Amino acid sequence: MQQLIINELNRIESEHNVKIIYACESGSRSWGFPSQDSDYDVRFIYLHPVEWYLSIAERRDVIELPINDLLDINGWDLQKALKLFRKSNPPLLEWLQSSIIYWEKYSITQKLRDIRNETFSPRSCLYHYLSMAKGNFREYLQGDLVKVKKYFYVLRPILACLWIRQNNTMPPIEFEGLVNAMVPAGALKQEIETLLMRKKAGVELDLEPRIDIINDFLSTEIESLDDYSKSIARKPEKSVAELDQLFIDALAEVFG
Repeated sequence: MQQLIINELNRIESEHNVKIIYACESGSRSWGFPSQDSDYDVRFIYLHPVEWYLSIAERRDVIELPINDLLDINGWDLQKALKLFRKSNPPLLEWLQSSIIYWEKYSITQKLRDIRNETFSPRSCLYHYLSMAKGNFREYLQGDLVKVKKYFYVLRPILACLWIRQNNTMPPIEFEGLVNAMVPAGALKQEIETLLMRKKAGVELDLEPRIDIINDFLSTEIESLDDYSKSIARKPEKSVAELDQLFIDALAEVFG
């Protein structure tokens, strides 16, 4: 499968006349709770030749391939990625710490990792994760019968919020690491671990009776984090000049 992904990335470079500087796995595989039939969510960052940027025309800064049952591949131009990095964009920050890397040819991504703590905004990241948790909790986990696999898509962002509140840093990407760090030993942790084992074993997790201990935990923490989010001060964004220089250096490294 990795070779198929590499082949697709090579094809993208050729067809779109770009250089891919980084590609990784995103989504459930990188979070550590894939199902046996989970697709591959590949995300990448790329650069056009210098001349592409020297135009007054507005140009598309994403490359998206049609999604199939196996692969979901899309990427961002580095200029777009740097703008979002400056705003502490959580999906991009997750890409940079993915444990499944398919492609990393140049130094720019390591440079971004080196300064990510300087751009990290607890406020914007907590808002992102809390909004994700609230939406999934409201849509999928109400009533006597719930879509139990959706517990992961509420638990993970809630635990990420709790990590941010406690540590003021970007949370670990792996779900198990978050559970071990943020959930004390006891009945709640046991229920979460049982659910995770079932998902990894390929059990079809669809409509089942609500798990009250998890629902109660999520409901309490959503309310608490909602109050906490209103108290977080906005962090000044990083200087454009430094990120401009990173962009120029990347162009020089990739295209000479």
